[in-house]
Amino acid sequence: MSYIPPSLEKVIDQFSKFPGIGKKTAQRLGIHVLKSKKEDIFLFAQSLIDVKNKIKTCERCHNISESSPCELCVDPRRDSSLLCVVEDSSDIMLIEKTGYRGLYHVLGGTLSPLDGIGPDHIYIDDLIDKSSNFKEVIISTNASIDGDATALYIQQILSDKDIKISRLARGLPVGSQLEYIDEATLTNAIENRTEFND
Repeated sequence: MSYIPPSLEKVIDQFSKFPGIGKKTAQRLGIHVLKSKKEDIFLFAQSLIDVKNKIKTCERCHNISESSPCELCVDPRRDSSLLCVVEDSSDIMLIEKTGYRGLYHVLGGTLSPLDGIGPDHIYIDDLIDKSSNFKEVIISTNASIDGDATALYIQQILSDKDIKISRLARGLPVGSQLEYIDEATLTNAIENRTEFND
């Protein structure tokens, strides 16, 4: 049995609360804190306090930001005819890397009837209200049971509006080898194959 000083144990316990951080990684991070310069640790602690105090939810799109409305919603260079619907703010960070220049709507989760999460628990009502302002709504939920159910629900409730509704394509990752692709991804890639144009 090993001894860990109580103050270090508290740090390890806090790190282990982060997603994807197990006990061993939390211990390594705790030891790293001990070995770091005091001023670096104070800066780190202050940045944690700042993020909790300064970050808020955008009143328009529900993205995280230090202002509301957020920088993306008020940027006049963005294509205001396109709306990308995502599950979480972290999805926006990924989609922004693709060069997408439209606007966003963060649902704040997915429908999950088994977990008691219905349309009233995520930001669907204001999506319905503002959807008429767009020419196209791109549904960018995850390829999961809950993500698919949410996408289908959104498609159904927006189907009577005069807007194009699309969903992110699914298929093979760039640079992948077929032997490492799961059956569902390969099936989807075959079913949604595209024709070569001359």
